[in-house]
Amino acid sequence: MIAPITAPPSEMTDIADLTLDELRLALASQIAAESIFDGWGDAALANAADSMGADLDVARLAFPGGAMDMIGAWIAAIDAQMESGLPDQKLADMKIRERIRTLVQFRLDAIAGQEEALRRALAIMAMPKNVAQSLKLGWHSADLMWRKAGDTSTDYNHYTKRTILAGIYAATLAVFVDDQSDEKAETSAFLDRRIEGVMRFEKAKAKWLQSDREYFSVTRFLGRLRYPAR
Repeated sequence: MIAPITAPPSEMTDIADLTLDELRLALASQIAAESIFDGWGDAALANAADSMGADLDVARLAFPGGAMDMIGAWIAAIDAQMESGLPDQKLADMKIRERIRTLVQFRLDAIAGQEEALRRALAIMAMPKNVAQSLKLGWHSADLMWRKAGDTSTDYNHYTKRTILAGIYAATLAVFVDDQSDEKAETSAFLDRRIEGVMRFEKAKAKWLQSDREYFSVTRFLGRLRYPAR
């Protein structure tokens, strides 16, 4: 289940008054912190609920799908942070490449220090039974990033852009989780190379698809074979 993006509950809100969707977001980051030691399971959920004063039985109702629901809520919480932390006006003056780079980096910064939680989450998401849901989660986050970047495409570009970005983000997370370099320099360099590669591809694709391009003609080619130019 992909948790809906809503504003995180206010610190003044009584946790007992939260809806299940709000409770998922409220508990998500703390569950991630607990999962570093206990894994993405009931122990992490119980510790998170206890530390935040939430009723454990209600908290369990908020995550009927177990670990994948908890991981999905963590991702949704990061989505919500990105929405609020990077308002449109902050991205407006950037080029598309810089917007995408900034959005991905924001997400990496949001999970800095929780690499072990990420490692455990990636292992669970890679299980055959969870692959389909994991792809949906990745697609959803990529879609949000492109929308934040100002993309309004509705043709096949809509799908190719999101598929490519989801792949870049997933690959970057795999590097990030094991990156021991200062300030995650290896991850930053990896991300820059991947984005540069996509930008070159987009330029090449745009040139290839130019409406005034002289397309290859089989009949013209055969005609030239039969009547070669003098």
